Amino acid sequence: MPSFMPKAPKVPKDFDKSLPSISQLPSTYLVSLTHYSAISLHGDEQTSYLQGQVTCDVNSVNEHSLQVGAHCNAKGKTFSVFRLINRNNAHLLIQPNSSITASMAELKKFGVFSKVDITQTNELSFYALVGEQASTLLQANFAQIPDSLTPVIHSNGTTLVYISGKQTRYLLIDEIEKLATKLEQFNLTTYSAPVWDLLEISEGFVQLTEQTSGEYVPQMLNLQAINGISFTKGCYLGQETVARMQYLGKNKRALFSLTFKTNQTISIDEVIEKQLGDNWRKAGDILAHYQSEDGNGYVQAVLGSDIDTTTQLRLKSQPNIKVSVQALPYSLIPE
Repeated sequence: MPSFMPKAPKVPKDFDKSLPSISQLPSTYLVSLTHYSAISLHGDEQTSYLQGQVTCDVNSVNEHSLQVGAHCNAKGKTFSVFRLINRNNAHLLIQPNSSITASMAELKKFGVFSKVDITQTNELSFYALVGEQASTLLQANFAQIPDSLTPVIHSNGTTLVYISGKQTRYLLIDEIEKLATKLEQFNLTTYSAPVWDLLEISEGFVQLTEQTSGEYVPQMLNLQAINGISFTKGCYLGQETVARMQYLGKNKRALFSLTFKTNQTISIDEVIEKQLGDNWRKAGDILAHYQSEDGNGYVQAVLGSDIDTTTQLRLKSQPNIKVSVQALPYSLIPE
């Protein structure tokens, strides 16, 4: 009896595993988000259940809306930060695989008391379309495309998500084979997952790992600055800590994007130091980093909220390498 092997997923041609700096990226390109997935919640009580678990207002979600939110433990420490959309009547919490394990376990723990199925979306593929011609390409291939007013569009089974920020970005979500076939028509260079991390670092959108999951309250990750926390929705897990942090002004840390230049590889355990008089002290914790092949380094770190562009920073392992604070596409000062 013949055996049948499953087809390997197609990938767009010109797949590129290089690590360019931001200035080296082409005007328009794709990124394969192989390190991304989503937690799916589906069932009669999917909305009411999730509303009591996360920081954003799930009651206001519809098929064309996009929300940013955090899932916290009872002490207000963040398991995961996600982009929330609806697809096929289910809530999808889109995020890196590295933060899914802890968040899934906690959601399932309490989900047994509600009419909701909680699974990981292994059947879906995630790509990003980035750059100057991104909108034009989508318009040529889809009847409608998302924008800032309607950030999520579903077209012939493909979900298109508009991501606001310094650069034009769209997420494209569909079943693996279907999406790969559609993307072949774009005829674009496709970069590997680290390039998406580079973009997220530049845009100030936090990237949590298994090691950093459960370590920070949402305000330390700038969730309040990107509309990731509703302070009017009512109770949810960890809400007391989050509210106290906001209204009592107890938060003294924030997420920053940093850059440096070195030909030596750094590790995730690298320490960022700041100058205090004649001495240097640890400034904070690195959450994610990216090093391009031309020596440009990009770091996402939680530092003291009083850090600014005048603060002298350096790498501890390479004290001659100075680190610069980059401007974020949003303000950390409350309106």
